Amino acid sequence: MDEQIYFNPWDPAFRDNPYPHYKPLYGRPPHLLNLFIPMALVANYADAVEILGDHRRFSSSDQANRTFEEQDRTLFAGAATMLFSDPPTHTRLRKLVSRAFTPKRIKDLEPRIREITATLLDRAASRGAFEVVADLATPLPVMVIAEMLGVPPGDYEQFKHWSDKIIESDNVPPGMPLPDEIKQAAQELRGYFAQAIESRRREPGADLISALVAAHDEDDALSAGELLAFVLLLLLAGNETTTNLIGNGMLALGRNPDQLELLRSRPDLTAQAVEEMLRYDGPVQSTVRYNVEPVEISGARIEPNTTIFVILAAANRDPARYANADKFDITREPIGHLAFGDGIHFCLGAALARLEATIAFGAALERFPRLRLAERDAPLRYKGSYFLRGLSALTLAID
Repeated sequence: MDEQIYFNPWDPAFRDNPYPHYKPLYGRPPHLLNLFIPMALVANYADAVEILGDHRRFSSSDQANRTFEEQDRTLFAGAATMLFSDPPTHTRLRKLVSRAFTPKRIKDLEPRIREITATLLDRAASRGAFEVVADLATPLPVMVIAEMLGVPPGDYEQFKHWSDKIIESDNVPPGMPLPDEIKQAAQELRGYFAQAIESRRREPGADLISALVAAHDEDDALSAGELLAFVLLLLLAGNETTTNLIGNGMLALGRNPDQLELLRSRPDLTAQAVEEMLRYDGPVQSTVRYNVEPVEISGARIEPNTTIFVILAAANRDPARYANADKFDITREPIGHLAFGDGIHFCLGAALARLEATIAFGAALERFPRLRLAERDAPLRYKGSYFLRGLSALTLAID
């Protein structure tokens, strides 16, 4: 069976369609290999849940190997972030920043999200064409996050350019130097938000950066480096993942016209359809953990400091968990899918992503009653990131 297994996230052909390569990984212990670094591939749903729920044995911080050290230092300058830390650091950071994502704060964003969505769809209608990624999936979450952070509208395009460049660092294998243009984008983005943070210290406003500047709890507070790192992480996680959710979800609907027609006739299924989109072709393919001691997973012994790829997208199609797992079915109740992770690192912005996607799909189908794929078998182009899987473009017909 080992001969059938191919896993190379730095291979463009693999990134374009990794799902067939996950099938040999099911129902067996994690597959061990050395591809630039010692790796273990976890595809089974039960194993993924076990690892994500056990932060004591499976760390989010790669202090031993520093596998992605250059990427981390280029963007975060070594500052702690929630994504790459363990308790107690993770606990402190999440407690301080989670107040910015309360249910009330997210609910209060709904009218503005609807307004932005309607404006974007009107622009597409006026042109008589709908390029989902450029017209809706990219600008909507960028504008929402930018407004939350207090970024002036005139800076949105620069904001997105920096984000796109930095995400390209996923394409760089461990140990290889980052291209200068990625380093420059990270430096410029850090400089932009460092200045914005300093401005809010002098003159606080109603935006999220001001709230984070003021975030403290007794003796705990975000350091300057932690604050900057969180804002940068929020930019990347807060716009790219939702962009990919909308793009990947529209593709799934387009390729399954029976499901598209069902959703058109049953708009009450929209929120459930979004959950199925997350399960079927989620915006995050994989996350990484590091075992701090020898561990055994489903009979496989994994030596310390192995880079464990917890393949969320594979777990979400594990046939042991979901019947007809490769079928896109918006009537499915994909309870417990791992698109937002699990355990203490469950995505802080999950509610916001769900809200944006639900509004986007509902509004698009209402605005364009004949929405469909322009070309059913047209070749697809994906962005250069395995971890954050998303389309570069997707054209839908609206006539």
